[in-house]
Amino acid sequence: MTITSLRQQLVSGETTPAAALEKLAGEIAARDGLTGAYLSHDLESALAEAADADLSLPLGGVPIAIKDNMNVLGQPCTCASKFLENYRAPYNATVITKLRAAGAIPFGRTNMDEFAMGSATENSALGKTLNPAAPGRIPGGSSGGSAAAVADRTAVAALGSDTGGSIRQPASHCGVVGLKPSYGRVSRYGLVAFASSLDQIGTFTHSVEDAALVLQAIAGFDPADSTSLDEPVPDYSANLHAGVKGLKIGLPKEYFGEGIDPGVLKLIHAAADKLKAQGAELVEISLPHTEYAVATYYVIAPAEASSNLSRFDGIRYGHRAANPADIIDLYKKSREEGFGDEVKRRIILGTYVLSSGYYDAYYSRAQKVRTLIRRDFETAFETVDAILSPVAPAPARKLGAAGNDPLQDYLADIYTIAANLAGIPAISVPAGTVDYDGDTKLPVGVQLLGPHLGEAKLLQIAKAVE
Repeated sequence: MTITSLRQQLVSGETTPAAALEKLAGEIAARDGLTGAYLSHDLESALAEAADADLSLPLGGVPIAIKDNMNVLGQPCTCASKFLENYRAPYNATVITKLRAAGAIPFGRTNMDEFAMGSATENSALGKTLNPAAPGRIPGGSSGGSAAAVADRTAVAALGSDTGGSIRQPASHCGVVGLKPSYGRVSRYGLVAFASSLDQIGTFTHSVEDAALVLQAIAGFDPADSTSLDEPVPDYSANLHAGVKGLKIGLPKEYFGEGIDPGVLKLIHAAADKLKAQGAELVEISLPHTEYAVATYYVIAPAEASSNLSRFDGIRYGHRAANPADIIDLYKKSREEGFGDEVKRRIILGTYVLSSGYYDAYYSRAQKVRTLIRRDFETAFETVDAILSPVAPAPARKLGAAGNDPLQDYLADIYTIAANLAGIPAISVPAGTVDYDGDTKLPVGVQLLGPHLGEAKLLQIAKAVE
């Protein structure tokens, strides 16, 4: 069920917010044991909110699932880590305050890769999430729980966070719409930071129209977030049906090279042809520094992660080791016991690239390349309205297929990472299904990227692809 259809039922009196919540809770009880999309949910608190729901508001009475790295007052906020397994949020993230102001009811905490580090939701310390379309496969990550909940229809919509593709990739693998807004468009206050200059909160929905509705609710300036932009928020639903006649869509040649599954490539070209048939002009473009995006990301993101996660030391937050010999032993044991392997890997890598003697060789150079990647997009958007590309080189892989080779998953983000480095908006829209690696009808998404703060036109084009 979409937000739009649920809203019609609520306003007409066909159902009530409480009945919608109880039905959703029943579906979670019936099916979440198979997918593992949720880490927790509190029906009693949600029903208390439902009793006061104002149906005249844009999202009045609509339950929305929340990735477990955003603070909701009084609820668990574990980041899928043993470090925060028993932590409860002492305040609301700004997106939660905004959702409630729009009438929505935050309901359910969804699984994720630990501290949002991963591309499979296999790195959760609290249990794996499976892809509802193919239970032997990953849902993608790190917002895999949010994507799986929406795809399995145990959520009407969900929030996720995207640091290098963590919304778009699981949206593509699970067959739902995933939107990463421009950096600064949605407040990050209350989001547990992974890489502060890359993290962005976004949406999972069943339709582009729903994505516009949720973005409308959570976008806007927030004085509590120093990176929040004080810019007017347009009406994202106003031009959804305006079509694409006369618009120019760029196809970056660097995104259509070797390594893409033929079935995926066929669907991406079909999406481009669909836009052309509606009057858009397809233009080949070049983003010449694309080949450096993954390496740049895996210097900058771990560097910021090593800094952000230094606060988790057994003293100020979360897990504290028992019977330490001294204060240094307390730090060591708490972090050893609390963090999983992928988090430790990135902390070590980040600490290395920031250390004396290596800062200029790695971190400083990566920031310079990041500028070149951003300029590539700025140049491209001087001639095109949006860019179309694959989301990932292949459909969802099988569970455990990456083994002990994390590089395999790092490269799966090759088409999504650059948007985070450049701070531009991007969306994954279902493009169809393919047969792949022994399974049939695996979902594939097509990615659209727009200029900074260009969400309105991006959604307009996404609607034409849908």
